[in-house]
Amino acid sequence: MRVHVRVPATSANLGPGFDALGLALTLYNEIEARPADGVSVAVEGEGAGELPVGADNVVARGVRLAFDAAGRPFKGVAIRCTNRIPPARGLGSSAAAWIGGLIAGNALTGGRIPDEELVSLATRAEGHPDNVAAALYGGLTVSCVTAEGRVIGLSMPVPDTLSWVVLIPAIRSSTREARAVLPVSVPRSDAVFNVQRAVMLMAALQQKRTDILPAALDDKLHQPYRRTLFPWMDRVAEAARNAGALGCVLSGAGPSLLAVVQGDAIARERVAPAMQNALSEAGVSGRAQTFGVAGRATVRADE
Repeated sequence: MRVHVRVPATSANLGPGFDALGLALTLYNEIEARPADGVSVAVEGEGAGELPVGADNVVARGVRLAFDAAGRPFKGVAIRCTNRIPPARGLGSSAAAWIGGLIAGNALTGGRIPDEELVSLATRAEGHPDNVAAALYGGLTVSCVTAEGRVIGLSMPVPDTLSWVVLIPAIRSSTREARAVLPVSVPRSDAVFNVQRAVMLMAALQQKRTDILPAALDDKLHQPYRRTLFPWMDRVAEAARNAGALGCVLSGAGPSLLAVVQGDAIARERVAPAMQNALSEAGVSGRAQTFGVAGRATVRADE
């Protein structure tokens, strides 16, 4: 049996939704897996020559995790990864690897692990649910971890009139580094500020009130502190808004930036070049790409 998995990139937080919101984007990693004696991993595309190619590869670890959860003996797996999600850029590459491996392992063991358990397994491995929930369910996801450790993720529709421009700098940043600059506590006023914006963001998207998005995408919990890592962030965000974007936020832990735009033509012809030029003027190279919202991760099995 051979399984084929396709899992999307994700952008977490969307400004005020720190560790709670995630958006699946139409940029995909593909995984092919089959049972084998021992573990081998071939990597093409992003991360080739850098990522582990043995049992410590995250996709392979995800497969093994699914076997363990299913109570099935694990003898090995042969994996081929075609990666398009750039690593260490704030686009959910590790979440895609965990979810992709878990989906592949679940399929190889009969597909009996429910989605909620897959998300819970990935959350425990990844540390937070926002990216992994979006990678599995697709769309815009809201997720949380209950006091009992249960992970709940809900996918919501997003207006199809919106386009999403991602500026991907050539530089990298680790999530650990980006979290290290965050304070242990924040003023109550900042917490209230973010609760208001996150709730307003959900309502604005549900009611297709795109005029509210410029205010609803604001944040005080993580982006102000991460400016020390990405001093060009405000300049790029301003360039995006001046070119017609409704808002521009840090994608996950960065360094990528995500701009939301009303209409694909404005996104491609005005906002993407403006963001890329602003980054270049700050002395950092990168590329801007326009994406739609992706559906859930998929799996296909061949006997």
